[in-house]
Amino acid sequence: MKKWYAIYTHAKWEKKVATLLTRKDIENYCPLNKVARQWSDRKKIMFEPLFTSYVFVRITDKEYLSVLQTDGVLNYVSWQGKPAVIRDAEIELVRNFLLEYSSVRLERLDVEVDDTVRIKCGLFMEQEGKVMEVLGKSLRVFLPSLGYAMLAEIPKSNVEVVSTRSRGELLFILLFYYQLLLS
Repeated sequence: MKKWYAIYTHAKWEKKVATLLTRKDIENYCPLNKVARQWSDRKKIMFEPLFTSYVFVRITDKEYLSVLQTDGVLNYVSWQGKPAVIRDAEIELVRNFLLEYSSVRLERLDVEVDDTVRIKCGLFMEQEGKVMEVLGKSLRVFLPSLGYAMLAEIPKSNVEVVSTRSRGELLFILLFYYQLLLS
């Protein structure tokens, strides 16, 4: 069964690694961001890697070593000592997002468990809650102000930290998967 993984590449080797993997018949995805660059005499549309030094591969266990033996590949992105598996839905979300938007920016948001955050956009805009879990690029946030406890998975880009490390009591949990909504 094939699974998606992220691999580290040498700096500025993302496109080249993707080409080399394709030549080896290894399914890969290098998300490219459409950006306009201004030169002194003209503007040019360019496609740059969205994630610097990362390429995604969808492989079986048998292809694992072949990926590492590709020029420009440094290692797999790991989580708790094992290569981190990426859900198909997350890869599709990136693909669809890049089809709809250009000049996308990535921002890293330092959030920890028990931080209080405010949601900046989407269905729960302006609601505050406590971070229960950090899941890569999203958070599980406890939202008590709706009259009952709700646990929402929210992209980090949609929250801002209000206060850090305060303890909260969890009464009831209703799992709600909040999808990425950007305006």
